[in-house]
Amino acid sequence: MLAADFFALPPSLSPFAPHLRADVAPWEWLKVIGKALAALPAPSAVVIPPGVHIEGAVWIDPTVKLPAYATIIGPAWIGAKTEVRPGAFIRGNVIVGEGCVLGNACEFKNCVLLDGVQVPHFSYVGDSILGNGAHLGAGVILSNLRLDQKPVVVRLPEGAFETGLRKFGAIVGDKAEVGCNAVLNPGSILGKRALVMPTTSFSGYLPAETIARMRGTVTHMPRRD
Repeated sequence: MLAADFFALPPSLSPFAPHLRADVAPWEWLKVIGKALAALPAPSAVVIPPGVHIEGAVWIDPTVKLPAYATIIGPAWIGAKTEVRPGAFIRGNVIVGEGCVLGNACEFKNCVLLDGVQVPHFSYVGDSILGNGAHLGAGVILSNLRLDQKPVVVRLPEGAFETGLRKFGAIVGDKAEVGCNAVLNPGSILGKRALVMPTTSFSGYLPAETIARMRGTVTHMPRRD
C-alpha cells in the first residue's frame, strides 16, 4: 500500500515533493510534515486582518481569503485561493493546497490537505492526510488517539501493519467523502472516491468506490464506464 494508491501530490505542493513521496506508505507522510515545512525559506509578509492571530512561521498565499477572526499557529502553509472561515484553529504542522476550505470552528493539526479539499463546518482533522477533492460533511471527526493510547495499527486485507504512530487519524483518498457527524476511528483508510455515510462510526479499510453504512455494512458503487 503506497501513497500513490490514494492520491497524487498536486503541482501547487511541489515544494514538498522531496518529503511527501509517492512510493511510501501514506501514513509515512505524517512523520515528515514538520521537516518538510522547516526546509522552506522564510515566509513573505502578507496583510492579515486584525482579528486573525498568527504565531510562528506561517506561509499564506496572497490570494487566500482570511476571515475576521481565526488562529493560525505555525509552522503552516496555506495555498492559493484557499478560504479560511471564522473561528478556524490551525495549530501547527499543517500543509494546505490550492482551493481548499478550512471551515468555521474547525481544528487542523499535523495534517496535509491536497488541492480542493473541503472541510466546511465543525470538524476535527488531526494527524491525517486528505486527498485531492476530498470532502468532510459538518461535524466529522477524524479521531487520532486510541482509548488505550497505544500505537495505531492499520488493518488491511493483507494483514496488520504497525505504523509506529501513537497519534494517527485517517488517510482519505482523492474525492472520498465522509457524511455529516461521522467518526473515522484511529488508523482508518479510505480509498479513492470511497464514501462513509452520515453518523457512521468507521474503523479499518474502505476500498475505492465503496460505501460504508451504519452497522458495518459495505456496498460497492456502480462501475462508471
